[in-house]
Amino acid sequence: MSLWLPRLPSPSLSPATSDGSNARNEVHSRPNINILEGDKVRIKKMFDKIELSASSYDTAWVAMIPSPSSPQTPLFPQSLNWLLQNQQNDGSWGLSDRHELLVKDSLLSTLACVLALKQWGVGEQQTNRGLGYIESNIASALDDKQHSPIGFDIIFSHLLEQAQKLDLNLPLGGKRLETFMQKRELELQSGWGSKSEGWKAYVAYISEGFGKSQNWEMAMKFQRKNGSLFNSPATTASAYTHINNAHCLDYLFSLLDKFGNAVPAVHPFDVYARLHMVDSLEKLGIDRHFKEEIESILEETWRMWQKEEDDIFLEPTTCAMAFRLLRLHGYNVSSDALDRFSEDRFYNSLLGYLRDVEAVLELHKASHIVLHSNDLVLEDLNSWTQHFLEEYLSSSSKNAYKLPSNHIDHEVPFAMRFPHHAYLDFILNRRSIEHYDVHQTRILKSSYCSMNLANKEFLKLGTDDFNHSQLLFREEFNLFNKWFMESGLEKLHFPISKTKAAYSFLTVAATLTSPELREARLTWAKQSLLGCVVDDFFDVWGTEDEHINLIQLMEKWDVDVDKESCSETVKIIFLALKKTIHEIAAEAYKVQGRSVLNHLIQITVDLLRSELKEAEWCRNKCVPSIEEYERNGIISMALGPIIIPVMYLVGPKLPQSVTESDEYNCLFELVSIYGRYLNDVNGYQREKEEGKFINSISLRLIHGHGEEREEEIIKKIQSKIEEKRKELLRMVSKEEGSKMTREVRDVYWKMSRSLHLIYKKEDVIHAKEMPNEVLNIRDIVLNSPIILDS
Repeated sequence: MSLWLPRLPSPSLSPATSDGSNARNEVHSRPNINILEGDKVRIKKMFDKIELSASSYDTAWVAMIPSPSSPQTPLFPQSLNWLLQNQQNDGSWGLSDRHELLVKDSLLSTLACVLALKQWGVGEQQTNRGLGYIESNIASALDDKQHSPIGFDIIFSHLLEQAQKLDLNLPLGGKRLETFMQKRELELQSGWGSKSEGWKAYVAYISEGFGKSQNWEMAMKFQRKNGSLFNSPATTASAYTHINNAHCLDYLFSLLDKFGNAVPAVHPFDVYARLHMVDSLEKLGIDRHFKEEIESILEETWRMWQKEEDDIFLEPTTCAMAFRLLRLHGYNVSSDALDRFSEDRFYNSLLGYLRDVEAVLELHKASHIVLHSNDLVLEDLNSWTQHFLEEYLSSSSKNAYKLPSNHIDHEVPFAMRFPHHAYLDFILNRRSIEHYDVHQTRILKSSYCSMNLANKEFLKLGTDDFNHSQLLFREEFNLFNKWFMESGLEKLHFPISKTKAAYSFLTVAATLTSPELREARLTWAKQSLLGCVVDDFFDVWGTEDEHINLIQLMEKWDVDVDKESCSETVKIIFLALKKTIHEIAAEAYKVQGRSVLNHLIQITVDLLRSELKEAEWCRNKCVPSIEEYERNGIISMALGPIIIPVMYLVGPKLPQSVTESDEYNCLFELVSIYGRYLNDVNGYQREKEEGKFINSISLRLIHGHGEEREEEIIKKIQSKIEEKRKELLRMVSKEEGSKMTREVRDVYWKMSRSLHLIYKKEDVIHAKEMPNEVLNIRDIVLNSPIILDS
């Protein structure tokens, strides 16, 4: 008998290069270390400096501010000069490399710039070229297929009126101008009719679209501590122009001190940008290269969190991201901070009125980082954001006119399908790389981009790292296959499940992804497969005498099996266990500096004894109590022989006192009972059909004397699964008072993710033929390197 394991790719599946060589093999060559180091250096510099594109639109509004002492001259002539020097070749203003569906954006920026030049009587040539661009593209302003900047219909119509007052020759025609005004009035009537606070915030945000008619007393209620309105230079410049608010002026001076002659579309932006960098590096799988930088960012974010600074707490997107990252990195942040973004409060805010999908997505992801039972803030947050995103997916699927660089359309489906506990790291890395857009453009009242949000260095390093890891996994797969052939397991008289064999290697490769963890990965894979063999041996294929005999051999350990009275099956399994445990102990000694052999032997004996007890229950048709079943099930789940050796191999030294601590025991029991419940719930129907009755659900039916129905019990077990996962995440993410390093605690969380994948579909793990899901993971882990477009 031969064991099926993932096949290496056929060369014919790979695209050929011009010289006939194989592109896949080229991708899977060792990466150039100097190039990788260069990428890392460039990325590290980005942590120190946040780059944000200049906004022609916002700069135009700054340039329009008259000097208080000399109203006939601009207060910021340097900004006016910048407009004169930064017109695009086609006569427009705005981003140079804009998408074809962003014509409205360039129209709005161009009209604002033209008005600024006309106001001060400069740049006649630039003004005429700008008017020519507007004339050539004015039809796009009424094209619903075009992507609209926030407030476009109101602001653009107002600017058209201002252009007429300044006798600018715009070829509008009566009907077209009337259409613009009708769209403006319809939006205003609809908004004021709603009487919502969100609408008022929106009206304040687009204050430049109202001018003198704006209710400035209402608008100034939204002024922030930094003097701005909504961190928008354009809004703040318009406010200062009309009411001469000193704090607005302070904000504008600070902008020009920081950015020079031009201003961005939003400021401050640094907190969000740096958190976004951390999140991106983690999703791309390259965060381990920047541990010091990430730690520094999180420390600074934590200090700001404690002070409840506006840069975090007034922005739901930033606040939700900060909450998620801080909590996952062990900082003690309360979910109470997110109560300010409850459904009612969110919809009564600017982003709520705009139905900002990114903000809701970040709130939704934060709602999954639950550490305590009955966290009503996160429960409510999860409920309404789930509904919002479902509606968004439904509506966006019908929209044929999208910006191809809209990262949200890739983020939302994945986040909905795979919350924090439900994905394997390498799969997330692959998906993030494939959907990473280095030309990502975002749009508020004008479009903007930032190297800190999207850049080729991130993508290049992520791709090189991914392909290098895949190469290592292929090498490890060969070692795993060699171990199996040398173990003698293929000589067993009973079959070894193809799917279980595949999952033994694939799930750990996709979970423990750091290159230096080779021995930990191989140990996990070997022990996982051996656990499956032992389980099948006790559950189906072994006799009572063979069960007892295997345990006796393990307890004796140093025995010559050729001189022992045992079956060939027992001999094969014992020798495979013994040889593998010896090899693992030798590797662990290199890391720990002490022998852990006796510990590894003991956890294996404990597993065999728990398997024997379950086998005896079945043979004797004994019905254990629920407590007895679960206590035994913590061991028979067979995670001990996997997790404990891996703990010894992931890096830090573990004193014996740690492996005997309450923290260790609690973590082990949590992840084991979590796996037991998952297994029981998803395997219940199959086991029921097979006539097996020892299960968390069936035992509750038996001992409950018919008081609860099957469906009710299943729901209760599912609730227990949720509670155990919360408790596990709480212990894994907790730094204060822990005797175990984060690397060790993470092993438990990564195991829980693997268990979720394995048992989320009972038919996957027990399928007779290799399911597509396993084949897909195989391709991601082993067979399909990522090839970037040149």
